[in-house]
Amino acid sequence: MNTTIDPTTGAASQHAPLIVTAEMPPDILGWADALRRQHFPPERNQLRAHVTLFHALPPSSEEEMRRLLSALAAAPPPEACLTGIMKLGGGTAIAIDSPAMLSLHDAIAERMHGMLTRQDSQRPRLHVTIQNKVTGEAAHALQAELAPDFRPRAFRFHGLGLYAYEGGPWRPIRTFAFRG
Repeated sequence: MNTTIDPTTGAASQHAPLIVTAEMPPDILGWADALRRQHFPPERNQLRAHVTLFHALPPSSEEEMRRLLSALAAAPPPEACLTGIMKLGGGTAIAIDSPAMLSLHDAIAERMHGMLTRQDSQRPRLHVTIQNKVTGEAAHALQAELAPDFRPRAFRFHGLGLYAYEGGPWRPIRTFAFRG
């Protein structure tokens, strides 16, 4: 997709769907991203490790999303815990438990009601994908390798991220750091 940026507002093209993420703190992000670089098929790995809250918000909602995410980021950083290895159809993820982040997801979903895709209308199973688009056999092998040494890790999310999906790597629009 071709994207243009409005020089006065910094807003993205009106054609790129918006993605909202829960931003991990640097130590958790570094750990998860190292796992992703090690196990994600390299020819398909165009992104760093991430926790997606919304996959395809309408591009026309960018200004509203900027205001909403800024307001939500006034809260304290939500507590979370890496809880275990999660099986994906053709991959592996690290499961995350965070009732507070799910509450923020619910607030965004309520505000965007009527504009959400079917996928984004559902409450997410929070996770970080570290392997995807591999055979079931490869996924099961990685899960068996990682599970014995996995230990839960508590953390607090760093912020909320807003990105534009332009067909390849996501273009960062802005990160809204929690400040409460």
